[in-house]
Amino acid sequence: MEKRSQWSSRFTFILAAIGSAVGLGNAWRFPGLAAKHGGGTFLVVYLFAMLAMGIPLLMMEIAVARKFRKGAIESMRGIGKKWEPVGWAATSNAFVIVCYYSVVFAWVILMFVNSWQFSGMTGNNEAASNLFFKLTETTGKIEGLGIPPVVLICLLAAWGLIFFCIRNGANSVGKVVKFTVFAPVILLVIMAVKGCTMPGSAEGLQILFIPDWSMLSDPSLWVDAIGQVFYSLSIMMAIMFAYGSYVGDDADIAADAMIIAFSDMAISVLSGIVMFSTMGGTGMLDKITDSGISTAFIVYPQAIVNLTDLGWFNALFGAIFYLMLITLAIDSAFSIVEGVSAAVADKFHIKPKKVTLAVCIVSGVISILFITQAGLAWLDIVDNWANTVNLIIIGVFECIAIGWTFNLRKVLHEVNRNAKRFKTPYWWFAASIKFIAPVLLAGLFIWNMITLFGKNGGSYGDYPIWAQVAAGWAVSLLVFASGFIAKLVVKKKKKNGYVEDEVVWKD
Repeated sequence: MEKRSQWSSRFTFILAAIGSAVGLGNAWRFPGLAAKHGGGTFLVVYLFAMLAMGIPLLMMEIAVARKFRKGAIESMRGIGKKWEPVGWAATSNAFVIVCYYSVVFAWVILMFVNSWQFSGMTGNNEAASNLFFKLTETTGKIEGLGIPPVVLICLLAAWGLIFFCIRNGANSVGKVVKFTVFAPVILLVIMAVKGCTMPGSAEGLQILFIPDWSMLSDPSLWVDAIGQVFYSLSIMMAIMFAYGSYVGDDADIAADAMIIAFSDMAISVLSGIVMFSTMGGTGMLDKITDSGISTAFIVYPQAIVNLTDLGWFNALFGAIFYLMLITLAIDSAFSIVEGVSAAVADKFHIKPKKVTLAVCIVSGVISILFITQAGLAWLDIVDNWANTVNLIIIGVFECIAIGWTFNLRKVLHEVNRNAKRFKTPYWWFAASIKFIAPVLLAGLFIWNMITLFGKNGGSYGDYPIWAQVAAGWAVSLLVFASGFIAKLVVKKKKKNGYVEDEVVWKD
C-alpha cells in the first residue's frame, strides 16, 4: 500500500472541508427555505440546529477518522465490527448521490456556456424560464430516452474536472481548493453588491433578516432547518471520514470544525443576501422557491433578464451567477467521489488512484440516465430517497454506534487533543451525539414518512409507483444491503489470501 496522503497544512484541510460543505444547496436551497419560513426566523432555528447537532457530528466524524487513519468503512469497523455495514451504507449512498449530483453540475456548466442567450431576452420571462428545458429537452416525467449531445458534452466535462481535481487524493485536492473555495465567495460578493444597489432590494433584505416569531410554532420550520444543517455539512456521506483521515496529528479538530461550520453558514447567508436583494430589486420576491433546481434554472433566469435594459450586462451577470454555481458544485462533487474511493481503497488495499478512476467511470456511465429527457424525473426520485430516507437512517446508526456502544470520552479526547483557546465540553458533545442528534434525526425521518404515507398516500410526486420502487425503495435497499454483500465478497477474497487490516483505537 502507498503511504497515506496528508493535507499539506491545517489551512488546506479547512479549505477542503469548507469546499465540500458549501455546495449548491447553500446557493439555492438555503435562501428558498428562508423565504418559506419567515427569513430571520429560519436563520435563528438554523443556528440552533448547527450548535445542537451539526458541529458535534462534524467533530465526531473527523476525530474518529483521524484516529484510525481510515475511510468510512474501516472507521466504523474500528468502532465495532458489527457497525461496518453502516460505513458501507454511507459509502454506497454517497456513490448514489454523486451519480446525479454530477449531472446537476453538468447542467450548471450548460447554463454558463449558454448564458450569452440572456442578452436577447431582456424582459422576456417566458423565454428565460424555458431556456433550461429547451437546452436539456427534459419532459419532467418518466418519458423520453433522448440525450441532447450538448448536455452529454457538459457531463463529460464535469466528470473530467472531477477526476482531475482528485486524481492524487489530498495532494491534488489541496491545490484545487485554494481557488475553488475563494472564487464563489468573490462572485457572491459581486452579485450581492449589485443586488443591494437595486431599488426594492431593501424589502428583500428585510424579509431575510427580520424574524417573524409567529413562525416558530410551525413544525415544518424545524424540520427544514434541521434537515438543511444535516445535509449541508457533508456528514454521514463518507466525505468527512476521508478528509479526516488525512488530517495531521497536530490539528485542532475542535476549532477547525467550528470554522468549517460557521463558514458554511456565512456563505449560506451571503447567498441569501444575493437571492433576496436581486429578487427584491426585480420585483420577484414572491417567486423564490425552496426547490433548488427550480430556483437556479427557472426562477433566477427570469430575474437575470429583468436586471437592466442592457442585454449584454444581463448576460454577463448570468455568466457570473452560473460560474459561481460551478465553483460551488465542483468541490462538493469531487469530495463525494473522494469519500467513496478512500473508503473502498482502505478496505480492499487498492491504490486510491485506481479506485478513483473506477468510481468516476462507473458512476459516470450511470449518470447518463439522468441526462435523458426523463432524467430530471429520475433524479428527483433518487434524490428524495437518498436524502430523506438513507442519509437520515445512516445518521441515526452512526450516533448509536459511536455514542452508545463506544467510549465517547475517547472520541472527545481526540477532538480536544490539540485544543488551545476552545475545548469542546463533554456535556455538549455527549448530549448531542447520544440524545439530541439521534432524536432530531429520528423525528425528521418520522416526519418524512408521515408526509409520504399520511399526506401523499405513499406516493412521491406524480411519478408512476413502479418508478418510485425502482429508483427509490430498491436503491435504498441496495444501499443498506451493500455492507452484507461486501461481507460475502470479503469472505471469498480471504480464501485467496486477502487479510483485513486490524483497526483498533490505541490510547
